[in-house]
Amino acid sequence: MFKLIYKNYNLIAGVDEVGCGALAGPVVAAAVILNEKFKIHGLKDSKKISIKNRLYISKEIKKKSLDWHIGVANAQEVDKFNILNARMIAMKRAILGLNLKPSYIFIDGNKSPNISIPIHCVVNGDNIIKEISAASIIAKVIRDSKLNKIHSYFPEYNFNKNKGYPTKDHILAIHKFGVTNLHRLSFSPMSSFIHIDHK
Repeated sequence: MFKLIYKNYNLIAGVDEVGCGALAGPVVAAAVILNEKFKIHGLKDSKKISIKNRLYISKEIKKKSLDWHIGVANAQEVDKFNILNARMIAMKRAILGLNLKPSYIFIDGNKSPNISIPIHCVVNGDNIIKEISAASIIAKVIRDSKLNKIHSYFPEYNFNKNKGYPTKDHILAIHKFGVTNLHRLSFSPMSSFIHIDHK
């Protein structure tokens, strides 16, 4: 089936997102249209790649792809629209931000945003579809970079290490220092804590 899609469509985008399970920080999605003239080695699920290799491959994707774009949904949007809809918002922003309009889109998972382009959802697509793998790598690298920068404002939460996910040290920091405007207040256990404005 996938071979037929590649045969019939010439601008295929892959879309994936990261950060859905985090307690803090944005959901970051990427849309990537690869250039078939340039092979990029090491494309697979970003979680299965070391930090060093992710950084290298991300640079290769940005340099060699036909087009790529990032879409972001912040913590307030997660709280307002729920995590599933925030995921769709980030993906749609990534797709619509592309300079080239894709003729077909592969999306990781089983849900897709409402958009007037043919879409195929692929569960575990970041392990199967190279365009989705590329998107997962770019999204992961960019989100990690954002959390590293956020860490300088709130070092007590160790965002540079936990990237906003519910690690033991992060939960302990929430109990000790309260929550920031980077935390998702609709997620447990944030609703009962004091809010701290972003510096």
